[in-house]
Parts: sequence; structure tokens; C-alpha cells
Amino acid sequence: MKQRLGHVLKLFLALSLVASLASGCGSQTVSASYPLESVTQNGPETSKVYRAVDKTVPQVAQELAEQQKPREMSKEDPERMFLVYSDEWYHLQRDAQKPSDTLIEVDNQEFVRQNYDFGFLEGYLLAGLLDKLFDSHKRYPGQYRGYSSKDIYKSKTDYRKPTEQEKKANPPLTVSGKGSIIKRGDKSTGAGTSIGSGGDITKKNSGSPPSTSGSTGTISKTSGSSGTVQSDSSAKSGTTKIAPPKNNSPPKTRVGGSGRITKRR
Repeated sequence: MKQRLGHVLKLFLALSLVASLASGCGSQTVSASYPLESVTQNGPETSKVYRAVDKTVPQVAQELAEQQKPREMSKEDPERMFLVYSDEWYHLQRDAQKPSDTLIEVDNQEFVRQNYDFGFLEGYLLAGLLDKLFDSHKRYPGQYRGYSSKDIYKSKTDYRKPTEQEKKANPPLTVSGKGSIIKRGDKSTGAGTSIGSGGDITKKNSGSPPSTSGSTGTISKTSGSSGTVQSDSSAKSGTTKIAPPKNNSPPKTRVGGSGRITKRR
């Protein structure tokens, strides 16, 4: 009986561990797909902003929801959408400075609780979800409304550019359709190189190959049946002529008959 109870307890702990890992894999999905642009942290409050280039808010929301189903997702909107997970909130916003891009703000629950405007969130999410999150903090809401309006509705701490170490934590991106690999944040492949196509990673921007000039020597063999390789100095560089082999053996004689001497062919 004790052994059976021990097995049940181990199974429960394993399932709990799997659930906790699954709940925290949302931001890993984002960091593996989009470049990190800004971060802020104030004690237990954290927020990271990623950029989806040339993608609309609904497109990004659909992609993320397919990779990991959220607990709640706000209705489709071209300006902003929310995806709520067990420990993180995704706030997708169209970039006002570059409308073709979408900003993906990943906030933990404590950041949302301490910074966001409760009334602002009511326009996008269910009241029951907000009541559970804010609880007593509902009466003391912040003014924050997302990264795209951070200069007007400020959070308690300012955002900053990510450090090199934080950038390196993100894996490289594969460029779709080109078969090439670039590192996140790289704007170019360096001087003299460019992204190739058809499976090439980089392609040198070199000019035409140098031409060869001058004449070549003559290789000859004094004996045997092999031919002689000669260089034609009057012809173009790199061309050769092969002379037919010479036969220096004595002529073959035929005994009898007319007594003629014939040349061996």
C-alpha cells in the first residue's frame, strides 16, 4: 500500500513539473521567433518587447495562439490584442513609428498588476479575469497602456535597450525562402558579402577572376611511342597542340616474294 502511494505521489509531482514547464514556455516561443528590442525590470516586475517585422497584429496573434493556446484571447483588432497565459500576458501592438511591424510585449503578472490601467484593460479582457489579477490593487491602478504609448502613459520603470548578453540568449533566425542564416540584430552580412540564394549562406562580391598571360613550356619525350606536347606561342594563352607519335624503329621487311620493303603503318 505504501509503495502504491509512493508511485502515485511521484506521478503527481512529475505531472506538476510538466505543467509548470508548459506554462513558462510561452516567452521562449516568442524569443525563438522574434528579435528582442527593449526590456525593463523592477524587482519581481519584468517586461520584454519583441518586434515582428512586416506582420500585422492579427497575424502575430494567430501564430502565437497556434503555437501555444492562451487562457484568453481578446477579439481581433488591427491596433492591439491581448493573449493571456497562466503567468504571462502578451500585449500585441501596431508600431506607431513603423505601422507595418507589430510589437510583442511580454509582461509577467506582477508587471501588469503594478503598472497597467485597470479601466484600459476592461475594454479588451473579461472583468472576471481582471478582478482575479488585480484584487485589492484594483483601487490603485497604474496609468500604463502598453509599450507603444510608454512616453505618454508611463510605467514605474523606464525601458532600456537589451544588453549583448540578453541578445545572445536569442537563437539565430532562418531567412525563409533563401536558405541563409543571419544573427538576430544583424543589419548586414559585412563588407564584401551579401545574403545568397539557392542554399548559399553568403556570396562574395568579387570582380571577374584575373586573366592568365604568358606562354607555356614544351614537354617532349625522346623515346617511346608517346606523343609530344608543344606550346603554340602564336595562339591564345593556355592552348596546346599534341603532335602525333613518331616511330623510330627500322622498317619491316617481307621475306620472299617480290622482295619489297614496306613501311610499317
